[in-house]
Amino acid sequence: MAMARQDTDARRALQALEDGRSSVRLRAALETGTRPDPRYVGKLIERCGTEPEFFVRDMLTWALTRHPVSVTLPGLLREVRSERAQARSQALHTLSKIGDPRAWPSITTALLTDADDEVARSAWRAAVLLVPQGEQSALAMVLATQLGRGERETQLSLSRALVALGDAVLPALRSAATAPDPGERAHGLATERLLRDPDAGFEFAIEEAKRILALGGSDQEGQ
Repeated sequence: MAMARQDTDARRALQALEDGRSSVRLRAALETGTRPDPRYVGKLIERCGTEPEFFVRDMLTWALTRHPVSVTLPGLLREVRSERAQARSQALHTLSKIGDPRAWPSITTALLTDADDEVARSAWRAAVLLVPQGEQSALAMVLATQLGRGERETQLSLSRALVALGDAVLPALRSAATAPDPGERAHGLATERLLRDPDAGFEFAIEEAKRILALGGSDQEGQ
């Protein structure tokens, strides 16, 4: 009897994840995380790739973190190769929350430089959390190729990722200081400022970098 009830509850929760009402989907995601069941994992991962509401996606990720990594990891690693940008982004976000080092090989250069800003930002966050000791400098060199990319929010995400790598990013930032693109140079200088002074604030750092470049100087002078 108990087994039949569990089967009924599982079917109801899986159906609710497809409901047209976001409040119902949110409750279903909460239920699947509160009472983990391997039968939920495939649908949770699939739904992450299509769910339109941010707060529901966040609950889906939470539900996945409540399941054993041995069950969730294979599906998430497949999903980062999906053709759907949202599926890639949310899978990377979930991997960053799980924090299992076995996910590191899936954080490829293609993902770190993905044309979709949300995917790239998720990849940056996951990468700095999962990068093995000794590989920070190589990761920094790849991330530095994205300096100057996108709007302020994207640039701030990249700066935060680079700063999280510590002094390992300095060679990459120094190389960016001679880049032909002024936006890349300014972003590199601003990121280095944030590395030295985390309290400076990104807007202040980027405006200061632009001023230095406009005057033909370098933030490295006198250092």
